[in-house]
Amino acid sequence: MKKIIVPVDFSEHSEYALETAAIFAQKNNAEIFALHMLEMSEALLSRAEGDLQLETVYFLKLAEKRFEDFLSRDYLKGIKVTPVVKHFKVFKEINDVVEEHNADLIVMGSHGASGIRELLIGSNTEKVVRYSNIPVLVVKHNPILTNFDDVVFACNFKEESVTPYINALKLFNVLGSKLHLIYVNLPNEQFRSTAEMESKVVSFLKKADGNMDRFKEVAFVSDYSIEQGILNYANVLGADLIAVATHGRTGLAHFFEGSISEDLANHSALPVMTFKI
Repeated sequence: MKKIIVPVDFSEHSEYALETAAIFAQKNNAEIFALHMLEMSEALLSRAEGDLQLETVYFLKLAEKRFEDFLSRDYLKGIKVTPVVKHFKVFKEINDVVEEHNADLIVMGSHGASGIRELLIGSNTEKVVRYSNIPVLVVKHNPILTNFDDVVFACNFKEESVTPYINALKLFNVLGSKLHLIYVNLPNEQFRSTAEMESKVVSFLKKADGNMDRFKEVAFVSDYSIEQGILNYANVLGADLIAVATHGRTGLAHFFEGSISEDLANHSALPVMTFKI
């Protein structure tokens, strides 16, 4: 983990993300890219080219001025921090910035969302979770513990989740974390017997690890929703972090099926890290 992107809107929650990233950077000798998106409106972008350039320069200078204060925190001393200002929307073009800087991780602050607000406008955080091709760590509080000793990793134990599982193993091995796998069994048509669940997990581990050594680390949990099963188990375990494989669905598929990873990013009090399928 050598390069970390932190989207910054100069809010309290983006400072939580910046401080969390600073802890990771100190431990791994990593560089931080503090990314601010101007999110210029369509009306502004449709102006004459000369007017647009003047407006863009104004907002760029304003962002640079705000960065001077925002990046003067004591916890950033000794860490290479590069401010990056872009004029596009963070949730759509985040991968351009990732590729440009060959980043390994995105750390975002979030206050979460629920109810009608979540349905109508969502949040930039869940949109980044949806679009990002690299792991995204979502934090909601001032960092207290970032050792992440115990991590709950949730996936569907299908072949499509093998790659995010392997990527998670690599990252958490570097961080020295213990990975606890979870299978959430649901009622009605999605119910699986013990034998069916175990058979699915065995096939997955043989495909991913080449052995069944981690089978004893899999918890089989029954609940009314996958999200609730993950949150309840993490609470009982006393986990420090929830990790989850995500499809990053968009459009109608996202609307009808939802996204467990985005729900967790919104609703979990614990930090959540997502890995793209």
